[in-house]
Amino acid sequence: MSIHPLCLFSGTANRPLAEAIAKQLGRPLGKCTTTHLPDSEIHVEIGECVRDQDVFILQTCSEPVNDHLIELLLYVDALRRASAHSITAVMPYFPYGRQERMAAGREAISAKMVATMLEALRTSRVVFVDAHSPATQGFFNIPVDPISATPTIAGYFLDKRFENAAIVSPDVGRAKMAGKYAELLQLPLVVMHKRREEVGEVKATHIVGDIEGKIPIVIDDIIASGSVLTELETLVEEGALEEIYLAITHPVLLPQALERLDNPLIKELVVTDTIFIPPEKQHPKLKVISIAPLLAEVIGHIHEGTSISYLLPKKKRGPLRKASAADREECT
Repeated sequence: MSIHPLCLFSGTANRPLAEAIAKQLGRPLGKCTTTHLPDSEIHVEIGECVRDQDVFILQTCSEPVNDHLIELLLYVDALRRASAHSITAVMPYFPYGRQERMAAGREAISAKMVATMLEALRTSRVVFVDAHSPATQGFFNIPVDPISATPTIAGYFLDKRFENAAIVSPDVGRAKMAGKYAELLQLPLVVMHKRREEVGEVKATHIVGDIEGKIPIVIDDIIASGSVLTELETLVEEGALEEIYLAITHPVLLPQALERLDNPLIKELVVTDTIFIPPEKQHPKLKVISIAPLLAEVIGHIHEGTSISYLLPKKKRGPLRKASAADREECT
């Protein structure tokens, strides 16, 4: 058991999620203040003593991405200067995750830059959920816990009405993630092959797998512009039922995605609360599942110094089930 007290703080990006995590842990959020100055600079201040404490700062880096990222970095610096024993950055939505490689010459690898900044400020540990690329973990030289929301979302589909469903990967790149859903739910896997015409515009070319007469459950890690929503007719053309579900971790939800949700083929969009959804982005087809219990469990294990290996993505795993006592005692 850690001899250093657990202390939780939250930035302004997703306060409801932070409050839900604090409630799960039975602890209050620490006192802190974020101020946006007239010249657009950000000022942060810690309102209580954190000396020799294990601090977890909760901040999802959603829109406005740069403001929320800088706010997080400022809090890490303030906590370090206040002599915190350790600082864990809990970032449910990792920023710049789709810029994890050089697709062409003379481009920045922005995800690596974010990792470098966090390390430069001597962040002790980083936790994120479903980063766009698994390679993101390798950008860090400090401990990283890449948590997956797949079991949390998949649990929603453990229902008799989805016995005749199929898991659909929107492209080859998401096939591995889709495979995890298929294994957990014991459903067939279908992969859409598509060609990207330009930024935000794609075109399906063909589908691999049997979708005829089945309910499609399309998975992805992020829904921003909602380009995947424009290719759903292809599934129906291949014989899928006209009730399509989507299971997507991070609801960035740009305006065009909300417009595309009006498609009558779409039955429901199931997302998590990694990103706060303001009133103007609410939609009748949105179903939000909280990952607060998952993140609270992760934080508790990290603070106690016990294993969280049973929560991390695995190469192979059986049907969805609750973790056993043996899982929890397993050593990483």
